[in-house]
Amino acid sequence: MSVSPDLNRRTLLRRAAAAGLLVTPAVGLLSACAGSTPNESDNNAGEKSNDNPFGLQDGSAVKVVIFNGGLGDAWAKEDQAIFSAKHPNVTVNMSSTQKIKTEEQPKMATQPSDLIMNSGADLMDLSTLVNEGAIEPLDDLLAAPAWDSEGTVADSLLPGTVSDGTFQGKFFVVYVAFTVWGNWYNGALFDREGWAPPKTFDEFFTLAPQIKAKGIAPYVYDAVHGYYPRWALMASIWKSAGKQAVVDIDNLKENAWRAEGILPALEAWEKLVKDKLVLPGKLDHTQSQQAWLDGKAAFIQVGTWLKNEMAATIPPGFEMKLSDYWGVTAADKAPKDVFAGAGEGFVVPSKAPNKAAAKEFLRAVVSKAGSAKFAELTKSLASTKGSGDNVQDPALATANELMKNAGSDLISVKLWDFYADLDKESQNLSQELMAGRLTAAQFVDKMQAAADKVAKDSSITKQTRNA
Repeated sequence: MSVSPDLNRRTLLRRAAAAGLLVTPAVGLLSACAGSTPNESDNNAGEKSNDNPFGLQDGSAVKVVIFNGGLGDAWAKEDQAIFSAKHPNVTVNMSSTQKIKTEEQPKMATQPSDLIMNSGADLMDLSTLVNEGAIEPLDDLLAAPAWDSEGTVADSLLPGTVSDGTFQGKFFVVYVAFTVWGNWYNGALFDREGWAPPKTFDEFFTLAPQIKAKGIAPYVYDAVHGYYPRWALMASIWKSAGKQAVVDIDNLKENAWRAEGILPALEAWEKLVKDKLVLPGKLDHTQSQQAWLDGKAAFIQVGTWLKNEMAATIPPGFEMKLSDYWGVTAADKAPKDVFAGAGEGFVVPSKAPNKAAAKEFLRAVVSKAGSAKFAELTKSLASTKGSGDNVQDPALATANELMKNAGSDLISVKLWDFYADLDKESQNLSQELMAGRLTAAQFVDKMQAAADKVAKDSSITKQTRNA
């Protein structure tokens, strides 16, 4: 996964069921958290030091919930070992699930888990958690000494990790994976056929007939989860229209969706669909990825969790390589900017019984040792600097190379974290466009109307993005 995202695939990854949050019984429970004061027991308060910055007390226990998706959970067990080596008298109760919202949200107003990896399709809506005071600000974690390196925790994190987890001026979410998104292809196939991976849509459209002549679909994508195609659409918009256009979209600026460069970006995807360059069938993420591995399609767009998620079915001799999203036109404003960022976010509930232990566990997760194990086991970068330095993996190497040649800004989008309604609408419209049931112009009109509706709704707390 996630290098969450989901991304934040599942940064990630992002709230496929966000709207469902608004109608579940747990919303009333979350509301009870608003304005709540920390209720951490004094029994969990120990003496503070550089090695124990939150005053974690021996004899206490911490409950940690891991999202067991494309990244698996083996890396988290390594973090548990690292934590327990320093705090052998603290009990770690770790569990793994893919049903984060279903299992954890009902407990948020009573006695929640201490640390929750809020990721996957069934995750809790982040904007609701923040707005209702259901999760703890973690600015003190950023200021704490790094576990096993110089400086603070904040100093140890890759660019964008802190800003991605910051809402309303406070740091709430610790994203532990650093995902690079783009177009994956089989290097062995391309070498055998003498094909060069395209850098622009025009080059792709020129290559596509050659690919089809070999009985291969030029492109495949997850047609079930709307946030998958949305990554590609938003990456193209950023490259074509530039960073400021996306910042304006996130900030609900009037007519932001009508900025110069946005329509051509979407029209390129409309042409890809109209030219019948997509593998037929409504495939989900693993089905589309398997079809690509089986040689039924030449390209698939997804993040760097791909290899770990599909490790069991990668054919012998298949060379996973990642290339950047294709440029749109010669007038692109940000052609070298790469879609990358932190994902797979951990949150600490405001009513967690042992917040000190939760924060200390997070220090271990983003430690030099923990992040190195993460990269080794998942073949994806962690959000800690240098995590992949000693990992020898060809697929990860192509992601690293892409990052080395990236522009000055990393592509990032906030609207799906800021507003649940826009998250849902943008997913639905992305699916409609990629299914050929919506034109690029109609996509723009509908997204602008949805943004206007949110902007005019005084009951919705507005978020602001500066960079």
